[in-house]
Amino acid sequence: MNWTRPDDLRQMVQRLWDRGALLASLAGGESHFPRRLPLKGPTSAEITEHFDAVRDWIARLDRQANHYRIVWRHIHHRVLGANKLPSEIWIDTLDDALAFVDRCREAERFAGLVAMTEERIPDLTTWLLKRPLRALSLADDWPLLLDIVTWMRRHPRPNLYLRQVDIPGVHSKFIEGHRSALTELFDLVLPAEAVDREAGGLSGFCRRYGFLDKPPRVRFRILDDALAVFPTGRDQDIAVTRDTFAGLDLPVDNVFVTENEINFLAFPRALRSAVVFGSGYGFDMFVPAHWLRKRRLFYWGDIDTHGFAILDQLRGLFPHVRSFLMDRGTLMAHKSLWGREPSQEIRDLPRLDPEEKSLYNDFRDNRLSDQLRFEQERVGFDWVRKSVAELCG
Repeated sequence: MNWTRPDDLRQMVQRLWDRGALLASLAGGESHFPRRLPLKGPTSAEITEHFDAVRDWIARLDRQANHYRIVWRHIHHRVLGANKLPSEIWIDTLDDALAFVDRCREAERFAGLVAMTEERIPDLTTWLLKRPLRALSLADDWPLLLDIVTWMRRHPRPNLYLRQVDIPGVHSKFIEGHRSALTELFDLVLPAEAVDREAGGLSGFCRRYGFLDKPPRVRFRILDDALAVFPTGRDQDIAVTRDTFAGLDLPVDNVFVTENEINFLAFPRALRSAVVFGSGYGFDMFVPAHWLRKRRLFYWGDIDTHGFAILDQLRGLFPHVRSFLMDRGTLMAHKSLWGREPSQEIRDLPRLDPEEKSLYNDFRDNRLSDQLRFEQERVGFDWVRKSVAELCG
């Protein structure tokens, strides 16, 4: 029979817990009690046909009545005579609801967090109201999180590395591990001028709040021995900060950007040329290097929809960049090595030239093969060497 059981009632209250509604009331949120719970009972016909089952249903509800209140209605059945049936179920208090779903201990702990927060940083009580379950999951760390927020209010935009934050019991890994929660807390209590709203996500945490961040690095190789930066022989694999790279103004004519590390390491020697190890989507590390605008710039990525999307993005920064080994001839010459792209890019890419756009459209429309992908590391090395020689002499 599809009649409301005690477990159904418990699930209704559990959903209130899962939404955070029960805890939120402890932080000044809406009070949900007394609360009437939906109740479905037997019809008159079912009472007649299944009287024993009805009696058992009533007994089960009654046994759990220490967690809720039953409102009874008296009936006079034409066959069974005078009886009473549950007509309403009420949870009268928050304590009753918490006991029903066995959450009294968690609620007590959350109430402690609320009291602590109201005493130390009352402005954060609104966050407890909005994110009570998240706060409860952070209960062990909450005192230290309040210490960090207090320190930040005293030192807005500190211009320090996280390692230099000197708070008893707090280390940089603790802050890094709680960046998501701290972002929400800082945004609530710091003045507007102390928050760089354009910096988002976990990677933008330091810039958003004025901490020093590990400088991005650019890794490159000089491909012409005559232009070696260091007297260390043929291996000129160099990594420098973005600002240092911007000021190098390398004495080369050609710069290749490749996404694959082995291709970067094995890139053929070439006169007056260098190769840079890329980083997929995102080329912020190249933006300050204005000297790249005066060089022949080539991008070598996978021949697939995402490879062309990355090329399109790079052209947004350097419109003169040319694709390298991402043409139809290279693709068809290596047909036996084709693979499958797990998920495809399907948006229009306005910065592709006509030949690139034609090939990109074939890929996203699956004209050559279903979800076709040709990875750059599968290009034959002789093919790479000949292509570089044709470009660089």
